[in-house]
Amino acid sequence: MYREKQLTPSNGLVWLLLLLTVAVLAFLSLIRSASSGDQAWPVILSVLVMIVAIFCLGGLFIVNPNDAKALVLFGSYKGTVKRDGFYWANPFFVKRRVSLRVRNFETAKLKVNDNHANPIEIGAIVVWRVVETAEALFEVDNYEKYVNVQTESALRSTASQFAYDAHQAGEESLSTHATEVSKHLQAAIQDRLSKAGVEVMEARISHLAYAPEIAAAMLQRQQASAIIAARYKIVEGAVGMVENALELLSKKQIVTLDEERKATMVSNLLVVLCSERSTQPVVNAGSLYT
Repeated sequence: MYREKQLTPSNGLVWLLLLLTVAVLAFLSLIRSASSGDQAWPVILSVLVMIVAIFCLGGLFIVNPNDAKALVLFGSYKGTVKRDGFYWANPFFVKRRVSLRVRNFETAKLKVNDNHANPIEIGAIVVWRVVETAEALFEVDNYEKYVNVQTESALRSTASQFAYDAHQAGEESLSTHATEVSKHLQAAIQDRLSKAGVEVMEARISHLAYAPEIAAAMLQRQQASAIIAARYKIVEGAVGMVENALELLSKKQIVTLDEERKATMVSNLLVVLCSERSTQPVVNAGSLYT
């Protein structure tokens, strides 16, 4: 496995001035030797020095902020320059640029089955960056494509481990536990991308919906669940109000009711409190027991 090695090349400005000076001196020597015409070797030597100086100019390179240059010599990795600046290195080095900037990737809308085998559509946004340039360049063929493919694979795996909606108390689901799902997704993606020298900074669900073929049925199910939950709360509150009313009547001794009349009163109050429509009361003008 390739591991990143820090490399500190020479100052590019110093080498630029040195090589330009050598090239200018060699050019002046060439002109003087050619004009004198005494011997041929000074001319050849001046030409060779100029060629070497110009060739060495090819070793100059720039590293921009949040960029890196990996240096490879005849197929052998020599190190990476991460510090921005102007440098010179062996002209035979192949300098491969790697961006260290933070990037984001949004997956396509994937159609998968959740934990209850319901077909759903899901998409995610992943924020990532390269932290190990040697692994990114030499451990995988194309690290950007690798990030895309492995992210979709991790998203499919994560979606299959959670249900779309929670059907039991305390159950984690895709729709109700976004934070937990995002942490699980981030860990799954990081586990796949660690060999490529990539750090996953954030992963979150960007799109979540039932597949079109079951969307209508699931919507009715959600509506029914919501109605049942609402009615349960209404009944629970109504029972509490009836209990409180009977307790106050007995405590303040406003009226004494036998069990049959209590049952009738409870029935009437529950109808009034739990009914979806306004009730029309019937006023008893006679005796309570008439």
